[in-house]
Amino acid sequence: MSRPRLLLLLVVLALIAVFFASGLHQQFTLEQAKLRQAELVELFARDPLPTAAIYFGVYVAVTSLSLPGAALMTVLGGAIFGLLWGTVIVSLASSVGASLAFLASRFLFRDLVQRRYGHRLVRINRGFERDGGLYLFTLRLVPVMPFFVVNLLMGLTPVRLPTFFWISQVGMLAGTVVYVNVGTQLAQLHSLADVATPGLLGSLAALGLLPLCARRVIEFLRTRRVYAGFRRPARFERNLVVIGAGSAGLVSAYIAAAVRAKVTLIERDRMGGDCLNTGCVPSKALIRSSRLLAQARQASRLGLGRVDIEFRFSEVMERVQQVVRQVEPHDSVARYSALGVECLHGDARIVSPWEVEVRCASGDAEKPADVRRISARNIIVAAGARPRIPMLPGIEEIDCLTSDTVWNLRELPDPLLVLGGGPIGCELAQAFSRFGGKVILVERGDRLLAREDDEVSRFVQDAMLADGVDVRLGHEALRFERRASGAVLHVSYGGQAREIPFDRVLCALGRQANVQGYGLEELGIRPLDHGPLETDEFLRTSVPNIYAAGDVASRLQFTHAASHMAWHATVNALFGGFRRFAIDWSALPWCTFTDPEVARVGLNERQALEQGVAYEVTRFELDELDRAIADGVARGFLKVLTVPGSDRILGATIVGEHAGELIGEFVTAMRHGLGLGKILATIHVYPTFSEANKYLAGQWKREHAPVRILSWLEHFHAWRRR
Repeated sequence: MSRPRLLLLLVVLALIAVFFASGLHQQFTLEQAKLRQAELVELFARDPLPTAAIYFGVYVAVTSLSLPGAALMTVLGGAIFGLLWGTVIVSLASSVGASLAFLASRFLFRDLVQRRYGHRLVRINRGFERDGGLYLFTLRLVPVMPFFVVNLLMGLTPVRLPTFFWISQVGMLAGTVVYVNVGTQLAQLHSLADVATPGLLGSLAALGLLPLCARRVIEFLRTRRVYAGFRRPARFERNLVVIGAGSAGLVSAYIAAAVRAKVTLIERDRMGGDCLNTGCVPSKALIRSSRLLAQARQASRLGLGRVDIEFRFSEVMERVQQVVRQVEPHDSVARYSALGVECLHGDARIVSPWEVEVRCASGDAEKPADVRRISARNIIVAAGARPRIPMLPGIEEIDCLTSDTVWNLRELPDPLLVLGGGPIGCELAQAFSRFGGKVILVERGDRLLAREDDEVSRFVQDAMLADGVDVRLGHEALRFERRASGAVLHVSYGGQAREIPFDRVLCALGRQANVQGYGLEELGIRPLDHGPLETDEFLRTSVPNIYAAGDVASRLQFTHAASHMAWHATVNALFGGFRRFAIDWSALPWCTFTDPEVARVGLNERQALEQGVAYEVTRFELDELDRAIADGVARGFLKVLTVPGSDRILGATIVGEHAGELIGEFVTAMRHGLGLGKILATIHVYPTFSEANKYLAGQWKREHAPVRILSWLEHFHAWRRR
């Protein structure tokens, strides 16, 4: 605890101690109030302003220090000042005192609580940021806990001071009027318990529940407006219809079938979606082949002579397709049909909140398509995304490759122009360069992998340069031109025009959500800024029984992110009437499969600085890891951000061999609130790459060694040697 915080805490504790030690608490009784009522009324009649000021100050002191006696002071206010002025003075004094207690709690304890338990309070903080005023208003009206407890607890939340003050003012007004009014009849009052009758408490509780009920009514009316004009089926054919059989759609269908729900899965193209057919699986197969070539060229580092590998690029690409075919049964119609999923091949269109029209191709060009309408209680849109093509002049004259179509290549382009320095662009540029083709990577930004820290970007750039990739940063693509001699990209670099000739171009500028053509627009379900569909924390769209998951609903377009969303969307769709689960992105990892790999979870330094999050950094260099040295890959590092003075992990970045596997331990630690101390206490096999995680935890421990205790121990051991 900092010195100012410690000083304030000591002052508060001292004042509370004086209050009880001096016997002042004995003056805050109903008997004492009755004895002094006449004296105080006379004093107010003689000197109204000083009396009111002293009363106001005492009331503020009592409430700000959370001392017993606020209820008595309120009653006494009615006895001295009457109903009108008593209500005004007490209402203002109670809100000021509560706000001071709120600020003291925030100053003394919020950082400590958030630092220690923030990972468990993510949803609570998010709820208070959104609905904190409503929660506070309800607590003020419903006396389920003492008001001083509300003051202190609210100081630990993100509720803003102005919001706290005016809601406290309004929320406590009803109770204030009741107690002040009772104070006007102080002589007839035998006990403060006589005020809090069951009838009064019930009335206040009803007032407190009013905003919650009003919110429910508003949600009900909003829902009715959404469903207006549509006729709900008398019964449903299916519990769930899932549109799209990519990662999110497959997981959704699998979960629904596992809990014995009737589910229909609709896919217009190929089962498995992008990940199986054009994304994760083929790209990793290609990267594996290219990495073997690179390792062969570096055989001298392992004490071997020259190693030559003969290959045909066409055979490499055929092997990629063979890998896809080998994985295909995992995502096949046969497998999911055996699980109990109805699989349909065709175009899906949502025609009402509960109905999906499926146009299934007949397979015969002369026969019309079979159109079927399916009713379902809930619908999940998991339509995925497609490669984003830049709207550059002349691009229509270029046979532009994307991450969807690059797998059709059987001849190595020379040169291959890659547009975009993100994960897809970097992975494929490095892979194609290792096959011996010239690769030019054009990125308009000043570094690769813009989401990562600067040092990570530099590390990957150096590795790509070493593999022969011509990396051109700060180059803005202007237009394409097809000439007799070949294709050219016109770019601007430092304000000067340049030309880059190429054989083929690969556009790797990210992916765009598939939101058109599914009937979403007609239902008022719209994307966010031409991006993914807008959903709430339960993955509901603006139509409550229609959910969205995967690339169509997230800017985090990873297969594992899609699966994570699919679980939440499916469980909320099937069981949301009983319990709903808000999605939590706090421990989502990802990996860029360049060589070296880059894996991350949580915050990096760039994000922490942008968000104003205090942090400490602990590093471990892989050139100190025995296994990395033995394998000849001793390059890269681990970097973990922790809460200052704590081993709680805010984020981890790993650059190096097997980074994608190593990050898993940090994901587990963050997800379950485990600190670096737990990783240090875990036995890791020697010699393995996973030891790097333990060594980093050990580095943190050394940097936070208890210097004073170690000094005492040094003297202790010296004494034992005598």
